[in-house]
Amino acid sequence: MNCNRNLYSFSALCLFVLPLHAQQHLKLWYHEPAENWEETLPLGNGRLGMTPDGNATHETIVLNDITLWSGAVQDANNYDAHKSLPKIRQLILEGKNDEAQNLVNTNFVCLGPGSGGARWGKFQTLGSLHLDQYYGENTAIEIKNYKRTLDLQEAIATSTYTVNDVHYQKEYFSSFDDDVNVIRLTADQPQMLNLQIALRRPEKFTVKTTDQELSMYGQLDNGIDGKGMQYEARVRVQLKDGVLSNTDTSLVIQNASEVILFLAAATDFRQRDYKREVREVLDAAYQKPYVLQKKKHTQNFSKLFGRVKLDLGQGRETEWSTRQRLDNYYEGYADDVSLPALFFQFGRYLSISSTRIGLLPPNLQGLWAKEINTPWNGDYHLDVNVQMNHWPLGVANLSELNLPLVDLVKGLVEPGKKTAKAYYNAQGWIAHVITNVWGFTEPGESANWGASNAGSGWLCNNLWEHYEYTQDMDYLKDIYPVLKGSALFYNDALVKDPKTGWVVTSPSVSPENSFYLPNGNQASISMGPTIDNQIVRELFSNVITASKLLGIDHDFRSVLEEKLPMVPPPGVVSKDGRIQEWLEDYKEVDPEHRHISHLYGLYPAALITPYKTPELAEASKKTLEVRGDDGPGWAIAYKQLFWARLHDGNRAFKLFKEILKPTLRTDINYGSGGGVYYNMLAAGPPFQIDGNFGATAGIGEMLLQSHDGFIDLLPALPDAWKSYGNVQGLKAKGNVTVDLKWKNGKVVHYKLRSPETKTVQVKVNGKLKKIKTQKI
Repeated sequence: MNCNRNLYSFSALCLFVLPLHAQQHLKLWYHEPAENWEETLPLGNGRLGMTPDGNATHETIVLNDITLWSGAVQDANNYDAHKSLPKIRQLILEGKNDEAQNLVNTNFVCLGPGSGGARWGKFQTLGSLHLDQYYGENTAIEIKNYKRTLDLQEAIATSTYTVNDVHYQKEYFSSFDDDVNVIRLTADQPQMLNLQIALRRPEKFTVKTTDQELSMYGQLDNGIDGKGMQYEARVRVQLKDGVLSNTDTSLVIQNASEVILFLAAATDFRQRDYKREVREVLDAAYQKPYVLQKKKHTQNFSKLFGRVKLDLGQGRETEWSTRQRLDNYYEGYADDVSLPALFFQFGRYLSISSTRIGLLPPNLQGLWAKEINTPWNGDYHLDVNVQMNHWPLGVANLSELNLPLVDLVKGLVEPGKKTAKAYYNAQGWIAHVITNVWGFTEPGESANWGASNAGSGWLCNNLWEHYEYTQDMDYLKDIYPVLKGSALFYNDALVKDPKTGWVVTSPSVSPENSFYLPNGNQASISMGPTIDNQIVRELFSNVITASKLLGIDHDFRSVLEEKLPMVPPPGVVSKDGRIQEWLEDYKEVDPEHRHISHLYGLYPAALITPYKTPELAEASKKTLEVRGDDGPGWAIAYKQLFWARLHDGNRAFKLFKEILKPTLRTDINYGSGGGVYYNMLAAGPPFQIDGNFGATAGIGEMLLQSHDGFIDLLPALPDAWKSYGNVQGLKAKGNVTVDLKWKNGKVVHYKLRSPETKTVQVKVNGKLKKIKTQKI
């Protein structure tokens, strides 16, 4: 029997009202199960993830392991590419960018199919767990009092409902204790649980039962001989009452009063003994009482999640399900004042749930994918997306979750050295616009997007930001060779522009935009796109600073100090008052293009600020006006961040509301139409988690900024949040923890804490003050 919304009785639910304090529990909740994957509730412990749909009769729970990738290491460098470099550069200097682009496409891209090939690989779904539940011989059941929740403070999902006067409950969590997925089914009358359990996958899987344990295993394609990454998932069942039996491919439970499912899974990523891991974690979880397992899970999760509290007030929103809230909010209901706080904490929840120290950073889909062929391979895009995934971590007091990205970047250094030599005959290392878990650093397979120089330098911004928030000198010493290697590349590869005398990258692109040439042709390849100039300026400055702080590398520091004045300024204002996107004032093909790369200096960098560069700040505003407010979800979030940095809280809030626009679209979208699904995951569409993380960072920037040499409290507070607010635990650069409270747009209380007492500058209600921090 297919289970749809018509089966669920809403008569009792229409009168259901949450108590006033319920919003403090930070719950997503619904009157119905998920009809599609984009409505399921995401659970994850940084490695394992699952998304249950909450269906009462035929439930599908999609499973994920963040390490499960097809593909393999490859060397797609064209080692003769540098021989074409002088000709490409000369054509650009002559204004023949279209001819230069043809040459790049011929000689200066990766060998083979690149990201379109099987060897590149994909982040793939682990499969799905199926729970077919039976309620007696009468198939025309009526499901009443249905409710589905996700508690962000406990990282536990539930579904509850009544059938034939029996109240059923399912609890789900991806354990932060024994590293397993746990599902508990109960009924308020004895021996009423009857179900069949199965594991499936779209391809490359074998399922069997052994000793009343259900297992699924397989091997993915590596693009070479088919013998790629291996995986295994196992399900073990614990019963109170009832009988457990099995078929060849499923487990069958009859007349149980309580059922606890433990699902362990692992892959052989990095040569792990994955089968032993699965056995050991399953044994540990099975021997632990459920109450203790749940308690330990919540305690471990809360160590991270509980660091920050945000209260923007309460109102009628406690009467509405999350679906209703999203519909009403976009339609303009002003009294749902707490939804932004919920969305901010949801972003922090997703960060904690989708990455783990020692493993991998969140990819384009974080940890959660339903497909074998994930959109854009579910990989790591280096021209904004993977960076945006990490932007909230500093201000949201989750800095250690940067470390998986740091490890990924370290893994790019050695292959990046080969790429630097092959294409530019340069020292140091470079990564272009896309990478994967296999360390790909070559240009992409098409010049108009794949030739971006900016990837490695942009990643170094994330690494540097982690230092600025933590002030960890051991960490700085550890990453210094990575930063230096990137700076070494740019120092070696920059060429002189004879018109200006500046030194710039060539060839490169402004991701992923194009422009018109005087002859009417379109091109993307250019020299010195603005984002490259900003990244080089920032990177050189950071390496100089790091060298001084560590007291090392004086000679290389001197080289960069000599080169830095020759790098173009953070921005050039065009004749129409905007920041130029390229070194030449080209006319862009798409004035409302989703990428706004030439404002990198505004965010995430601190090269353009209203205080230090007011003219460039004004030009940034004009740039954003022309770009417009629509776009894919991540692009809307980026614009929210820009307006926050420009101290326009109302415009940032307008963008935030656009992000919360409900959508059901799942097609691949490069233009307008971004928003969120009803489970609050961001829609490009399709699902891309960077929109969640970008908006989370945007809320943080609206409340607290610390990039301009001082801590700025409420720098971009919108009118909608002015009446009241209270936040505890945000982080400012310099490793300062900030609590503040405001009323009627004015800070009425604040407290600054740090590991060691120090004096900092703080801007409070428009006035700069020197404040001594309290010792944590």
